[in-house]
Amino acid sequence: MSETLRSDVLISGGGLVGQALALALSHHGLSVQIVDPADPVTTIAPGFDGRASAIASATWQMFEVLGIAVRLEGHGCPIRAIQVADGAPHSGRGGNLDFVTADGDPPLGTMIENRQLRLALAAGLADAPLVRLHMPAAVVSRDIDGHGVTLTLADGTKLVAPLLIVAEGRRSPTRDAAGFSIANWSYHHHALIGAVSHERTHDNVAHEIFYPSGPFALLPLVDDSEGRHRSAFVWTVAENDGPGFAKLGDRGFVAELQKRAGGVLGAMQLVAPRMTYPLGFHHSASIVAERIALVGDAAHGIHPIAGQGLNLGLRDVAALTEVLVEGARLGLDLGDAALLARYQRWRGLDNMMVSLATDGLTRLFGIPGRTAAAVRRTGLGAVQRLPMLKRFFMDEARGEAGDLPRLLAGAEV
Repeated sequence: MSETLRSDVLISGGGLVGQALALALSHHGLSVQIVDPADPVTTIAPGFDGRASAIASATWQMFEVLGIAVRLEGHGCPIRAIQVADGAPHSGRGGNLDFVTADGDPPLGTMIENRQLRLALAAGLADAPLVRLHMPAAVVSRDIDGHGVTLTLADGTKLVAPLLIVAEGRRSPTRDAAGFSIANWSYHHHALIGAVSHERTHDNVAHEIFYPSGPFALLPLVDDSEGRHRSAFVWTVAENDGPGFAKLGDRGFVAELQKRAGGVLGAMQLVAPRMTYPLGFHHSASIVAERIALVGDAAHGIHPIAGQGLNLGLRDVAALTEVLVEGARLGLDLGDAALLARYQRWRGLDNMMVSLATDGLTRLFGIPGRTAAAVRRTGLGAVQRLPMLKRFFMDEARGEAGDLPRLLAGAEV
């Protein structure tokens, strides 16, 4: 006989955003079931994900409320400055910009390896009695009507709730099956990502270097157990060049990496698995439908140029948690259309503005030629000279701009 399991919310997708949302909802008294085809043991294995993420200061305040920050103690490297260059650093061609935090101000972000984020979230969920994981598990049917949502798993188990939250990532089958309208295009670039140890200390400085072939970023990580200085890299190359760079041996790859870095950190060695993936943009016209809400990359996928992709998804988490918790306190149906419309209004504009801003930056810095370079350097120079404008961009990097949910302000809902 098949089993029927009921909860306040169902989450399809057990990645970083889905698990953070489950933890936030359960922290405020809502029961949650997560379903995902991935094996959770595999997702925390050392070689599964070599990426690192810049966690904005506002997001870090949410981590503190949810008990995630304490589990990440010793693994986060604060970003105290960002140095931006149009072309190779120290080239003498101008077009440099730096953002530096004042003494006593919060960092611009905190770099964390994704594996450490996964381990912290897994430990938090293990201590959350209101969360039930169905991983690995396959959904064979989805039934959504005016009364609620039923997911039927391959073993016959039925999961029932008034609301389904889709956190399945960029290629979300549930989103597509539900008929959401998605705008998308390719940048015809690949991102090469990984981590290196390096000769010189990074001094908690992130470097963003814009080349005609695409942006190149070095992002500070904590020193390893042997005391080696480390940074993550995000290296954008033309689509046609991606496979060639991916096939390079470690020595050849590091030689090319050091050229792009312009010698800012000295000699380098690879210390994490290299990964590559194509870069594209997508944005859902709506992030809600009947008894469905989208979060994270299921709703929006942006270029990594500003390191805001995961933070954008975690802002979805904070806003949706506040909407649902307040709705539950009023005794509302959590799948109520008016309740979901509040989430749409709150997150729709911010998601679109950040998406369009990163797309615009990607295109601006990708325009070849001396005239375009002169315009970019004039713009960078103007920002460098205007303290109020620099402050605006720093607040955006910290995630402190706009109508913040209470979790992002470091408060309980």
